[in-house]
Amino acid sequence: MKSDKNKVFVRKFKQEFQSITLGGGVIVALLVLWELASNLQWINPMFSSSPSRIVSSGWKVIADGSIFKHIQSSGLIFIYGYLLAAVVGIPFGILLGWFKKASQAFGPIIAAFYTTPRIAMMPLFIIWFGLGIGSKLALVFLSAVFPLIVNMQTAVSNLDKDLTRVAEAYGANRRQIFWTIALPESVPFLLTGLRLATGRALLGVVGAEVFGGAEGLGYLIQYAGATFQTDIVFVCVVIIAAFGIVMDRSLLALNRRFDVWRGND
Repeated sequence: MKSDKNKVFVRKFKQEFQSITLGGGVIVALLVLWELASNLQWINPMFSSSPSRIVSSGWKVIADGSIFKHIQSSGLIFIYGYLLAAVVGIPFGILLGWFKKASQAFGPIIAAFYTTPRIAMMPLFIIWFGLGIGSKLALVFLSAVFPLIVNMQTAVSNLDKDLTRVAEAYGANRRQIFWTIALPESVPFLLTGLRLATGRALLGVVGAEVFGGAEGLGYLIQYAGATFQTDIVFVCVVIIAAFGIVMDRSLLALNRRFDVWRGND
């Protein structure tokens, strides 16, 4: 038994090592090619920058502290909007999935908003909420909430029929089925929805700050691009991407923990 566990561990370690090596190798190769193309004047550094210039500019804005107020501003909008989306989207999605009439009533509205680009509504948010945090929060919230609603609705409305039949055969009522089958079965869908919502929320943050902001990473991207500071643009993009990767990997690791608990690993 112990030998089998060791073999599984070794196999997983090799797979992870191979994934990191291949993925990291491709990234390093692209960065080296980018640096060479910039140094050899194959591309214009003014419009494309280079890895070394991006690192230099990144270190400069970190050293003088000018980037931190923008990170803080974007971070607060993301956190507030993301949490609000989770608080509203998760129970509302469960409601739509559990009650068929609720799905029939609100389904068309959810479909319409889910497919509508939220950035198109930013002018309305500015008119309604002004140029402060309200309009930005509205855009981030609407960007993140619908992946959660759709995923939770799908999870609760498509339960394992064999499990529900067994539960009913043992006399379980609808409330017991909800707590013992529906909610545990929906955990993978919840974590997938949170991962999708992370990317949508980050897009919402950047879009809101580009459209109507005086600070934040989105505003800095817009300002730096307008003044041809491509190094700063890439610094902001790297920061946003790094945060998104950390969030995504954390939720993926949490999902794996639940898989082990559920006996799927």
